[in-house]
Amino acid sequence: MSPLGKLLVIGFGPGDMEHITKRALDALAESEVIIGYNTYVDLIRPLLNGQEIVRTGMTEEVSRAQEAVRQAEMGKKVAVISSGDAGVYGMAGLVYEVLMQKGWRREDGVEVEVVPGISAIQSCASLLGAPVMHDACTISLSDHLTPWETIVKRVEAAASADFVIALYNPRSGRRTRQIVETQSILLRYRDPQTPVGLVKSAYRERQQVIVTTLEDMLNHDIGMLTTVIIGNSSTTVYDGLIVTPRGYQRKYTLDTTEQALKPHQRLRTEAEPWSLGAQEDRALYGPQAGAALTAPTGPSASGAAVAMQARPQAMATVQATPAKQTGASLAAEALGRLAVGGKLPGEANARWSGQAPAAVSDVGTSAGAGAGAAAGKASGGFGKPALFEVGVSPGVGNKKFTARQMALLADVAGDDGELEYTPDHQIVLRVPCTDPEELVGRLRDERFIVMPIGDVFKVKACDFCNMEKDDAVPVAEHLQVVLGGLQAPKETSIALNGCGMACYGAVLEDIGIVYRKGGYDLFLGGKKFGRNAHAAQPVAEGIPGDQITDIVENIIAEYKEKGHPNERFHKFFKRVGIVAGFRHEDAPATVEVNAVCGD
Repeated sequence: MSPLGKLLVIGFGPGDMEHITKRALDALAESEVIIGYNTYVDLIRPLLNGQEIVRTGMTEEVSRAQEAVRQAEMGKKVAVISSGDAGVYGMAGLVYEVLMQKGWRREDGVEVEVVPGISAIQSCASLLGAPVMHDACTISLSDHLTPWETIVKRVEAAASADFVIALYNPRSGRRTRQIVETQSILLRYRDPQTPVGLVKSAYRERQQVIVTTLEDMLNHDIGMLTTVIIGNSSTTVYDGLIVTPRGYQRKYTLDTTEQALKPHQRLRTEAEPWSLGAQEDRALYGPQAGAALTAPTGPSASGAAVAMQARPQAMATVQATPAKQTGASLAAEALGRLAVGGKLPGEANARWSGQAPAAVSDVGTSAGAGAGAAAGKASGGFGKPALFEVGVSPGVGNKKFTARQMALLADVAGDDGELEYTPDHQIVLRVPCTDPEELVGRLRDERFIVMPIGDVFKVKACDFCNMEKDDAVPVAEHLQVVLGGLQAPKETSIALNGCGMACYGAVLEDIGIVYRKGGYDLFLGGKKFGRNAHAAQPVAEGIPGDQITDIVENIIAEYKEKGHPNERFHKFFKRVGIVAGFRHEDAPATVEVNAVCGD
């Protein structure tokens, strides 16, 4: 502390003891002198323990600040108190102004600490519901220190910009016209039925909370102890509470557990046509870019369909962004664009929606066999090609890329795309693309497996000792055809090892299968990552080859039906206790596996 003393400028919140911060309590306790407005001193008197008190009336703020500085310069610890937050229409600014006039410097002058408190906009909002969930401002209607013309400009600006507005000092015995003029300005910009909250003496003995409307607000008692909170164009009243939506309904459905947009899609520019990035795209690609994007129909449109059902007013055909759109139409446009071009259309999109793909004969091309069907021409936001994202691999067990395959990936990626190798022996291809069908066809022609990215079932396997131990290859291929790419509650790995060595680590995956002695051992609920990572539980041994695929399919069907969104398989297994007849054990017994290669 400076040898000159210390100034503690304290905001003590609404006034009741439960809402004053611990630092404010400590600051009051360590102070030698308490300086404040009469009413504020009375509110905190139970917290004082014999300190010197300097109390003054209304309009004496400057004298209080000057006295506080004088006593601090004498070496005392001085508390200057304000209700709410001392830095919001409180004493903090005035104390600094007095110090500035005296040439005060932080390094060698009186030490100053501003202790924050809960301001009226926050305490009053908590009593009204959640009216300040979006952009808001505070405006004091007191024109004792601020010219009325300036206040009018601020009210006009806030009203036209659709801010939630908190009015401080709305009316006093002498100032009665200001609130009337303010209401008149607001009614030029806002619906007369705009929700308004009037809170008097928040969290004090004479607390009063009223929910009314903009046109009716003056029919209620409004005074110096009242804070007026005026909603914006989205604010609503529900069960007597005022709520201002944050904007989640633009991209999310709040009445369903499954969202149309996957987590990796939600921050893309094409998902936010109202954003600055989207505006820059419009300027770059032209005002008509992205016009008449038709939301897909049928099985490939599940994500968009969810959004459309949740928003009946959204149109099936998304037009180019006009000068002004509603949040719902912008959301529908974003969802439509993503459904068309943000992920694999056709069969792969059907996999996202949980529909079984058509069986094909060749495992090297099965997952992408119909991936481009019904894709058409896809466009991203405002004329930019959609960012097409897929996983590609040369086969379930095949880990070797041919030179032709690598050359194709390089050609497809070009300068604007990217290739990311993953630990699952899969390359993630991200590339701007206007014709997914043509691209998937090219990948399929080079015998790539093409898979959607996200919360899907991934089938992977070892290389079967360079295909020398290929007895389990048909099972891997079958699982890839039937389950690979299906929608999952959370990304789920189904891994297969071709011998008892289990060197590929299938026993660490969500669902692990180990071929051994002509049968299959099954492991469920592995967790590969995290400080509590663990192997899967061995639940069965020696399952015949003609039964293992049906068993795994039954497990997947139950997980899809009963799993919660974003619930990983190991958590699901533990929660439900029994899956497809296999019981979860918190401490499973160790199963000895004969790991002799060549069994």
